[in-house]
Amino acid sequence: MKPQRLLFNYIRSNWYLYAIAVSFTMTGNVIQSFYPKVIGDFTDQLELGDITRTAIVDYSLLLLAVGLSFGLLAGMGQYMIMRLGRRFEFYTRNRLFVHFMTLSENYYSKHGVGKWLSYVINDVTAVRESISAGINQTANATMLIISAVFMMLINDIPYYLIIACVLPLLVIPWIVTRFGPIIRGRSMKVQESLGKMTESAEEQFGGIRVTKKFAVEPIMIDRFGQTVDNIRDNQLHLVRVSSLFQALIPFLGALSFIVTILYGGYLTIHNTISLGNFVALTLYIRMMVNPLQQIGNVINTMQRSRASLTRINDLLSVESEIQDSLEAKPADLSHAGVAIRHLSYTYPGASKETLHDIDLTVEPGKTLGIIGKTGSGKTTLMKLLLRVYDSPEGTILFDDRDIHELTIESLRSQIAYVPQDGFLFSTTIRDNIAFFRRESGFEHVEKAARQAQIYDSIAAFPEQFETKLGERGITLSGGQRQRTSLARGIIKNAPLLIMDDSVSAVDAVTETSIVNSIRKERKSKTTILIAHRISAIKHADEIVVLNEGRIVQRGTHKDLLKQQGLYAELYTIQEEGSRHVDHVR
Repeated sequence: MKPQRLLFNYIRSNWYLYAIAVSFTMTGNVIQSFYPKVIGDFTDQLELGDITRTAIVDYSLLLLAVGLSFGLLAGMGQYMIMRLGRRFEFYTRNRLFVHFMTLSENYYSKHGVGKWLSYVINDVTAVRESISAGINQTANATMLIISAVFMMLINDIPYYLIIACVLPLLVIPWIVTRFGPIIRGRSMKVQESLGKMTESAEEQFGGIRVTKKFAVEPIMIDRFGQTVDNIRDNQLHLVRVSSLFQALIPFLGALSFIVTILYGGYLTIHNTISLGNFVALTLYIRMMVNPLQQIGNVINTMQRSRASLTRINDLLSVESEIQDSLEAKPADLSHAGVAIRHLSYTYPGASKETLHDIDLTVEPGKTLGIIGKTGSGKTTLMKLLLRVYDSPEGTILFDDRDIHELTIESLRSQIAYVPQDGFLFSTTIRDNIAFFRRESGFEHVEKAARQAQIYDSIAAFPEQFETKLGERGITLSGGQRQRTSLARGIIKNAPLLIMDDSVSAVDAVTETSIVNSIRKERKSKTTILIAHRISAIKHADEIVVLNEGRIVQRGTHKDLLKQQGLYAELYTIQEEGSRHVDHVR
């Protein structure tokens, strides 16, 4: 896992823009530091009685120039820094999404959607706020404090008085080192609990229909409430220490101001310093209190964002378990057969084999049917063919080439996989069908819909193919979703079509029409059919029966019926069920 330096790399690539922005901000604060000196000089002239109307106008114009210059320069600097912060937010969210696309299914099986959303929303926002407000306020505060100290030194203010006034502020670094790690640790817990809450909310919203049907709203409310309570507790722990931290720094600033009033006032009374210098000193110290407050806020924000930045960097450091090998090359699978040689597979972290010694061959242009009980390894075998999971070397071959010698993009782009669940996106039916080829003409979309036996249902909608679906295609029934998903696979016209129990939600008549249509259109292309119903695969050139991860039977439909085994048992059960239904009718 390669460590990531997301923020460092971003700032380094935009260092010149940050340098210009910080220069504007710092120059503005240098100009602002003249404000107390102008007031001090004005006070001395006023005390001596030398003030005139012209002098009052001059001092007023000078103060106006200081204010306008500071406002213009600091405003430009703040705009540039805030804009760079928004660009960072845009850049990071895009990078996170691209990174999500590279991760393996094994990673997704261990982490919920809500956790990913927390990264994209909460963590990115926290880092963006820290670099926007943080850089701006740090530049403001640092330069203003340095300028104020410098201006005090070049005036006729005794060094010992300056040291006495600034002394309480020297405690700040010690406070930062004590509170920083505590704030960072508690911020990490807050971000993690936010991720769990988002994950819980996504799950509850996704299953709201099940919740209502079972009338278990109180249980779901309580379950979600526990995640909210966890956030509250973690945030209160953070607020306690961060509030104390932010209170201590202004307190030290106020203490410094008290020393200035007492000691500076004493020296002024005894004519050690002039009244103008005393006024300037109090204004300089007062000017330093606000930057100290800003520094406290910045440090607090930085410690919180460091937790978020660590989480983002850790995520970006995760590498996909499924990657192209250095020798991988694109391949044309148009006339390639599929060979599986003594394939055994165990899922990561599992102790029992899912597949054991699978050995079969699918010749180009042939149809393979796979049937078996639930959990027999049918879908796992298809995931290995798609390299969703990695099979052992030399066990899966396409045209005598090991699957690892093919690039993932060329492999998956030439396989049309139609799963049972038929996931649909929240867009139009046309866009869902033309998902792989967005440029597909309407005639191709319509043809695929007819082959999948979904055309009539779509035509009945007021907006037909432009009908917008709800989340996950909830607008359609289960059978309609499955057939729309099938049309999406058909329009791809891939050399290899895998139908993973993708007609299970349709009736027998529709199933027969779909199977016959696919047989007609894919005479010269390879097809793998997975089903629980024998009627969906009985026309296949070869049928493989899986049981507990092993091939227990193989042959044609007629051959398997003659054998005493699982296939004949399933056929008998399904035929008896069909006769019973016909008898009831």
